[in-house]
Amino acid sequence: MATAAQFTRLPHPAPTAAADRAAVLADPGFGKCFSDHMVCIDWSEDKGWHNPVIGPRGPIALDPAASVLHYAQEIFEGLKAYRTADGGIALFRPEANAARFNASARRLAMPELPEDLFIGAIRELVAADSDWFPTVEGGSLYLRPFMIATEAFLGVRPAKEYKFLVIASPAGNYFKSGAPAVSIWVSDYTRAAPGGTGAAKCGGNYAASLVPTAEAFANGHDQVLFLDAAEHKWIEELGGMNLFFVFSDGTLRTPALTGTILPGITRDSLLQLAREEGLTVQEDRYSLDQWRADAASGHLVETFACGTAAVVTPVGKVADRTSEFTIGSGGPGQLTQKLRARLVAIQRGEAPDTHGWVTRLG
Repeated sequence: MATAAQFTRLPHPAPTAAADRAAVLADPGFGKCFSDHMVCIDWSEDKGWHNPVIGPRGPIALDPAASVLHYAQEIFEGLKAYRTADGGIALFRPEANAARFNASARRLAMPELPEDLFIGAIRELVAADSDWFPTVEGGSLYLRPFMIATEAFLGVRPAKEYKFLVIASPAGNYFKSGAPAVSIWVSDYTRAAPGGTGAAKCGGNYAASLVPTAEAFANGHDQVLFLDAAEHKWIEELGGMNLFFVFSDGTLRTPALTGTILPGITRDSLLQLAREEGLTVQEDRYSLDQWRADAASGHLVETFACGTAAVVTPVGKVADRTSEFTIGSGGPGQLTQKLRARLVAIQRGEAPDTHGWVTRLG
C-alpha cells in the first residue's frame, strides 16, 4: 500500500518558461491555465494503492473500454492553496476534502484513499509548482484531485482498476461580470433526487447541470438555481455553490443536507463563523415562494452563495420564466461582507485560526 512518503519524483524535461508563466499569472482567470506538474497514483484489486508519482503534467493513456468512459465512475474535489500574510503557503481544511472525497468514493463504489495519501499528494504538487501562484489580488492555486475507473471492461460492475490524480490551476476571480452581486436563474430542470448522487461530488451531477446553466447564461444570469425533485418548490443549491439567507431578525438560514445537496466545506465553515457572531442559525427547508415574499416584505435582507471557487458571493437578483425579484439593494449586504472577510482572513493567515482549519505547507 502506497504512503505519502513514497512518491517517485520525475524530472520535467521542459517546464514553462518564466516569462510565459508570468504572463499567465498576471491574468489567470479560472480553470483556463495549468501548472507544470501532476500527481498520479494507481489502484488495483490485488495491489491496493501503489505507484505514487509526481511528474510532468500530460495526457492520460486510457483504453477505449475504460470503465470511466462508459459507466461514469469518476469523482473529484476542489480546494485552494493560499499565499499567507507572511509569505508562506497554506491549505484550508484539506482533511474535510479528503473525507468528502471518500464519501463520494463510497457512493460511486470506488476505493477510498487514505487521508494522509490525499494530503500528501497535494503537498507534493504544491511544492513542485510553488512558482505558479498568481500575482493578482486574491489569487490562489486551485487544486483538483480526482479519481477515474481505468479497467478495460464493458460489464456493469465496479471497476477493478483506478487512477487518482491531482492537477493545479492558477486562479483569479471565479465570476467575471464585474457586478457587485450575481444574478441567478431558477431552473425547470432538477439537479438531484432522493436516493441519487446529489451528495457526491461526481462528474455526472455537473454534466446534468450544463444545459440549465447555459439557459441561465442565455437569459443574462450568472448562475442557475435548482429546486427539489419531488415538489419543485424547495430551494436546494446553485450549479456549484450552496445558498444562505439572511433575515432582518438576525437569523441565518441554509437548506438542510438531506442527501440531495453537496455538503460544502465553505458552507460548514460559514455556519461555524455565523454562530460565533451570535446569529441564530437554521438548517431547514426554504421555498422559492417564501423567498420571493420575504424579499418583497424586507424580512429577507441578504442572500449569498458560497463555495471553494467563488468563496462568498452576494446574490442580488433572482429570475424565472415569469418574474424576477431583487434582494435588498441588489448589492452585497453587511453580513455577507463580514463573513467573507472573516473567512478569507483565516484562509490567508491574517486572522487567528482558532479552529485548526489551516494546514501550513511552507
